[in-house]
Amino acid sequence: MPIHVSKLRCGCTLLVEPMPSVRSLAFSWLVPGASADDPANRLGRGAMWAELLMRGTRSLDSRAHADAVDRLGASRIVDNGVYFLRLASTMLGNRMREVLPLFTEMALAPRFDADSIEPARDLCLQALASLADDPQERAVLAARERHYPSPLNRSGHGDEPGLTSLTHDELIRGWAAVQNPARSIFCAAGAVDPLELAAELDEILGDWTGASPEPAIAQTSPRGYAHEVDETNQVQIVLLHDAPNEASPDAMLEKIVVSVLSGGMSGRLFSEVREKRGLCYSVSASYRGDRDTGGVIAYVGTSPDRAQQSLDVLSAELHRINTPEGRVTPEEFQRAVVGMKTSLVFSGESTSARAAAIGSDYFRLGRCRTLDEVAKAVDAITLDQVNDYLARRSVGRVTIQTVGPAALQPPM
Repeated sequence: MPIHVSKLRCGCTLLVEPMPSVRSLAFSWLVPGASADDPANRLGRGAMWAELLMRGTRSLDSRAHADAVDRLGASRIVDNGVYFLRLASTMLGNRMREVLPLFTEMALAPRFDADSIEPARDLCLQALASLADDPQERAVLAARERHYPSPLNRSGHGDEPGLTSLTHDELIRGWAAVQNPARSIFCAAGAVDPLELAAELDEILGDWTGASPEPAIAQTSPRGYAHEVDETNQVQIVLLHDAPNEASPDAMLEKIVVSVLSGGMSGRLFSEVREKRGLCYSVSASYRGDRDTGGVIAYVGTSPDRAQQSLDVLSAELHRINTPEGRVTPEEFQRAVVGMKTSLVFSGESTSARAAAIGSDYFRLGRCRTLDEVAKAVDAITLDQVNDYLARRSVGRVTIQTVGPAALQPPM
């Protein structure tokens, strides 16, 4: 089925993918107000809003709103990303008209009760404090913070000064100021009629206004090596390097390369770092392509006595694949292609996954891709194309972050 793309009267982009074989429906509404929009001295504002949007609307308090959604058999989620706050819901398709006003009112008329501010702040501070017990996540966030330009390097948790400084009035005024229908994307997938949904949303969102600008992106970032002392018997190693953004014609080739490196137990990193050398208990790599940036992040969790060798071997493997000796083999290529196409099948069976995917595509690419289009793009890739790409692939200046008892020597 084609994906329907239109503009609502308020300026919001509407993306709809009907899925005739299902009875469920999923919404994914991307709105401004995420971590990239946080003022530099109020980091965590988006996290606070994500918590507060779940705490009632102008017409219904927190409990009444939750009960109304539950009675319709629907779900509701709000999460804080880099570019957008995402409001999501799943329901039976025949409940759309009843759920839609409850769902949209969360953003159009949030309650923001004074009594809700401190409980929301406490939860955000607890989430921030929980990083003390998660050294792997701390290493990943620290690497991202130094690798990517501000504000794309923000974690979404914010920081303690920002969270503790935010006032009730700042949260209310800030939410009004950050609105911009033209920066928002409403996505739906499943049992839905595109024209019916557009008519309902035009009625509900007709008076929604705002013109907040996109956040400015810095031109530089520090990168390099950094270490955080953590007196434990484990060492967390994160290596982050540049990769094509999602709109690049090389993005699909990069996904094949990363699948070869980290495609489960047959991936090169698992085979070389863990299975052959026994250096670690966990090793992985993943690719993320956004609109403005792209990167590959690799991780090793190991013990202090094996940390330096683990870092050396991880770095060597990540660089070796770019050399003539490290080119992808036919067997590795075939496994990567099968893995990617299997993932497509799984995502095609989930309305929520499709709603999220078409929104992500539209923001990063300026258009939406059907699953058939993506599958055909995967099928069109050849082994020669992958290895030709590797001959010219550049990783840029690498960022390395370690967390553990002692600093390591970064590879040259």
